[in-house]
Amino acid sequence: MKLRTISELGNIAGKYVLLRDDFNTQIVDGKVNDTFRIAQSLPTIRALQEKGARIAILAHLGRPDGVATPKYSLRPVALALGELLGESVPLISDCVGAPAADARKNMQNGDVALLENVRFHAGEEENDSEFAAQLARGFDIFVNDAFSVSHRAHASTVGVTKFLPSFAGELLASEISAIARAMENPTRPLMGIIGSAKLDTKIKVLESLVAKCDVLAICGGLGTTFLLATGKYNFTDMLYKPEYKEVVERILHAAKRRGCKILLPLDKGVGPEYSATAPRTDKPFADITDGDIIMDDGPESVAQYSEAIDGAKTVILNGTLGLAEWQPNWSISSFALARYIARRTQMGKLESIVGGGDAAASATNAGVEADMTYVSTGGGAFLEFIEGKELPGIVALSSTNAVGG
Repeated sequence: MKLRTISELGNIAGKYVLLRDDFNTQIVDGKVNDTFRIAQSLPTIRALQEKGARIAILAHLGRPDGVATPKYSLRPVALALGELLGESVPLISDCVGAPAADARKNMQNGDVALLENVRFHAGEEENDSEFAAQLARGFDIFVNDAFSVSHRAHASTVGVTKFLPSFAGELLASEISAIARAMENPTRPLMGIIGSAKLDTKIKVLESLVAKCDVLAICGGLGTTFLLATGKYNFTDMLYKPEYKEVVERILHAAKRRGCKILLPLDKGVGPEYSATAPRTDKPFADITDGDIIMDDGPESVAQYSEAIDGAKTVILNGTLGLAEWQPNWSISSFALARYIARRTQMGKLESIVGGGDAAASATNAGVEADMTYVSTGGGAFLEFIEGKELPGIVALSSTNAVGG
């Protein structure tokens, strides 16, 4: 699939550009807690500014369910974006209607404005054609730079492309290129590292990866589920369901048939209660009892994954090894693994692709985000892309589907 990108735009000085970004970030005490996603949008914004465009940004925050909800206002995002750009970025009170029209009247070449949360309108998630037409009204060009929401067929990702010449921004194009290269033509050996609490959300991803990877480490709660499915262990786990046994056996059989080596946890970090402050003990998996609450993979597991990384040329990391948000007790293994991957990457031994909100946050909190080859802003979009699914927001930008320009 060939995308039209903003590099193909000619003279757009004075043109009104509707730019879809992903600014769905954490707000704490009225301020943006993590500017990673906002910072990732800057290359496209600055490229459009240099071309003299007048830029209005569409974005969302949280799940307001089609209702204007003050706690989901993008006001803190406008302030954070302004600080990163080094200029004032006004927040427009609505993304459609008179507020958006009035904002355009006052814009000069190179100006940037942020439109209020597009999910304040029910028509966004419904991909309502009339709402999409309202979003497009008064604009000359649409640019999608939000890979992380491109798996959603929403008005701001798909619907608006029916009304405007549409292009991929620099971030979106680079995400697709990096992930596609790692999945379709990786430097081998290719190693996948997948961590999650629940199997349900990762079945398709695991099935896709066993078909493509030389080594696949199944970590965290997923690893626990795979080990319990063997029937060799005598403790229960709140995440394990008996019906998982058939799924696990199917995936393991597929891995064996395709020559993909599977790595499962050797030990776990456990505590006496489900709590961020619970004291930690590392135990071999066979020594875990019903009194133990599993909250992380253990050091022997990390050593096993690290040894496999030494033999890999490309690593795809999605998810964490445990409750990495519970620092410091339960982030130990996730941070140690992220730092090891980063170190190998910086040594020139490895190409590392980190995808999904949890994995990206872990790399950031471990202080190694900048040391990875590529950190994707996508969560669900990243997973669906590596599953091989077509993402509606990406399909809408293809040269065969896009409105002429």
